[in-house]
Amino acid sequence: MDTETTTTTTATGPACDIEMDTATTTTTTATSTTISTARVATLLRPEQGTTASALLEARPPVADEAAPRRRRATTQVPARLDRLPWCRWHAAVVFALGVTWVLDGIEVSITGNIAAALTTSATGMRLSEAQVGAATGIYIAGACLGSLVFSYLADRYGRRKLFVVTLSTYLLFSVLTAFSWEFYSFATCRFLAGMGIGGEYSAVYSAIDEIVPARVRGQLALLISGTYWVGAAAASLLSALLLNPAVINQLYGWRVAFGLGASLGIGVLLVRGLVPESPRWLMTHGCVEEAERVVSEIEEKVRRYTKMELLPLGTDVAITIELQQKGKAGFVEVARVMFLQYPRRTVLGLVLMSSQAFLYNAIFFTAGMVLSKFFHVATYHIPYYLVFFAVGNLLGPTVLGRLFDVVGRKVMITGCYLVAGLLMALSGTLFYIGMLNAITQTALWVVLFFFASAAASAAYLTVSEVFPIEVRAMAIAVFYSIGTSLGGITGPVLFGQLLSTGRPGSLLVGYVLASGLMIIAATVEVALGLNAERKSLESLAAPLSSVTTAATKEDSVKPTGEPSTMLNNSDH
Repeated sequence: MDTETTTTTTATGPACDIEMDTATTTTTTATSTTISTARVATLLRPEQGTTASALLEARPPVADEAAPRRRRATTQVPARLDRLPWCRWHAAVVFALGVTWVLDGIEVSITGNIAAALTTSATGMRLSEAQVGAATGIYIAGACLGSLVFSYLADRYGRRKLFVVTLSTYLLFSVLTAFSWEFYSFATCRFLAGMGIGGEYSAVYSAIDEIVPARVRGQLALLISGTYWVGAAAASLLSALLLNPAVINQLYGWRVAFGLGASLGIGVLLVRGLVPESPRWLMTHGCVEEAERVVSEIEEKVRRYTKMELLPLGTDVAITIELQQKGKAGFVEVARVMFLQYPRRTVLGLVLMSSQAFLYNAIFFTAGMVLSKFFHVATYHIPYYLVFFAVGNLLGPTVLGRLFDVVGRKVMITGCYLVAGLLMALSGTLFYIGMLNAITQTALWVVLFFFASAAASAAYLTVSEVFPIEVRAMAIAVFYSIGTSLGGITGPVLFGQLLSTGRPGSLLVGYVLASGLMIIAATVEVALGLNAERKSLESLAAPLSSVTTAATKEDSVKPTGEPSTMLNNSDH
């Protein structure tokens, strides 16, 4: 056997020591096979008694040309991010990114608030109830497509580059919605605005998870999702004013509502210039030195804001990354990761996402029409009822969020889904037998969505933290698209048809279906849920480019709030 030995070179940067492992290599002339003996050492276990020669003989022959030398870097970027104390810098970043939910809340709530008004001739639209439901489904379909398209770009080119594109798309077509003149123009603008907001979800969720410390990731994710309802409440108050014929002509009121809602996002475009690229994304895309530089800048800002020195890091929190990857991750790789590497997590994510999407979109998008048709609430009074609806949704994640990091994900997610499902069944039954009026119906919705809001936020949290960083945005997009297509598109369309019958019994069928889906989701969480609280992202799912020895049991990761060197690389 002929052997050739190369040396290991180390390039030292200002913030880290990066080791380019060109490794010792061994070449066999009989099989023309080249393999790194360093790699052999990581594959063999002492107790197996297998020799390097035996392993080489077992490998299939490869081409005559020598295999490319693999470049590696060892970094502490994840540990350095997770050890940071919370400060004003984190708050500013979260505001710049999390405002997406406020904007979406404004957009969706305006549509829900004006749903009944769009069916009247005074607004110049005269849509049918079925068309209003269809337009809602079209908006969500656009969000699903946008999440898939923009998530691919976010995982390939970075989170930061997509922020401006997705937000600009959303704002442009939200404004153009105000100039629609009939169903098809309205639906087209809603579809394209939905594409922008769908892209926002995948890119922004990824960036937030990758920047904030692990010990507060759960409560922060729920709080950010909850701000959707700040936008919803603001939109309800705005709609109440603009749908009042004594204040403004109804031909223009709903159009002004869309324009004012979109105008809020213009300032956000400027604020986002302060948000850095995700160091974790840089780390796994061959830019370790840049990732170290960005983290050093973040650390300096944290020191300045907190007036504190950072705690020292141990030597066992480093992660080794393969810099020369096979290629850019695409949806084929996402499918492999989801269905072959993490099948249990995939089933869990699909069930959680689709059940909450059906409940939310079915109820919220038709709440205005229910109040108008069955309880005879005046169109311009409906937004006042929906303000209380929004308050309940905001309080849920705000009050319960910390428990997701303290009590644990599994217990809290199960409890929120189960309680929401039971309350949905109770609400539907009381509505059917005629025991509710507009006030008591709204009160029940407030209590119901106190828990349902926390459950929905936890679904997004789950799918955003349990898959490898290289495919995180695309995984979020796939779950969002599939789950929302199953629940979010079918829900409004189905309930729009049920509402058109004018019979409470028809709506009861939809309410019971929504209840059953939430209870099933609670059961699936019990069976497949993960205790991800206070664990680093890398300990939950090893980066695809990681060459650090990986753990195969989730229980081997301690929820200390600091990253562990034990990485989880499968469900098996």
